[in-house]
Amino acid sequence: MWLYYLLKTMSAIISHLPYKLVVNIGVTLGHLYWRIAKKQRIRAEETMCERLGVSKEEARKNIKGLFVKTGITFLEILYMPALNKDNIRGLVTIDRPEIMWEALSEGKGVVVLACHMDNWEWLGAALALYGFPLSAVEKPQPNRVYSNFMNELRTGVGQEIFSRGTSEILGCARAMKKGRMLGLIADQDGGYNGIFVPFFGKMASTPNGPAYFSRKFKAPIVPAFIVRNENYYGHRVIVKDPIYYEDTGDQKTDDYNVTLKMTRTIEEIIREYPDNWLWFQHRWNTPYTPPEEEDGNLDEK
Repeated sequence: MWLYYLLKTMSAIISHLPYKLVVNIGVTLGHLYWRIAKKQRIRAEETMCERLGVSKEEARKNIKGLFVKTGITFLEILYMPALNKDNIRGLVTIDRPEIMWEALSEGKGVVVLACHMDNWEWLGAALALYGFPLSAVEKPQPNRVYSNFMNELRTGVGQEIFSRGTSEILGCARAMKKGRMLGLIADQDGGYNGIFVPFFGKMASTPNGPAYFSRKFKAPIVPAFIVRNENYYGHRVIVKDPIYYEDTGDQKTDDYNVTLKMTRTIEEIIREYPDNWLWFQHRWNTPYTPPEEEDGNLDEK
């Protein structure tokens, strides 16, 4: 339990500091992270060069910016107990919040499509503190103590949290039936149960949760991405137009099509803010087997 008490103590200290001081400390931490995390830094730079087609110099500049922002994000997460309904509007602005309210008014629940942009933890916090009825699914970390600590921070700002690997499907279904928002991150590797779609020119297994809940509840998918302000202080949430599931009766094709639309939307925001996305994550981890090769393997058997 020492880790839990350490995190709680750090959070208690950080959340009592002035926000600008927290950011400045985070900048220093980010520069240190960039220097010592050589393996992640190289992987991120190589991935950006390969997927975006940028020069090594541009990739290095963007990835250094990413590491600095990641350092700030770490401190901001510890700062979360200081967030409340009174100060959140000065720290996070939401573009076009009316899009979300209109989607909610349909009464079918809303799938909020998010990705690992900037401080995605503050995206959930901001939506909840702005008054949106937000439920979300968390991916348990290898260290359960850390997961419990993070869930305390999330619920502390008003989010309803379901842990992946438990009865989260039932919890999410109940949330959708109540007309709530369901926040799902869909830019990580989806494993062998994911839907393979092209992501920056390479087939990537993509989580099928957004397609499933949109199809099941006929709910709109509203993409919402958080990006950091240029001066590092505060954030902006960019809300995109809703994506609707088109049910033609061919579930596999329909799931693929809506997942492809979501993935293209994520690509667009990453291209616009390349130093805000986690390029060092293992996005293309699950190997892709083209359908014709799968058919060939079956014929051989």
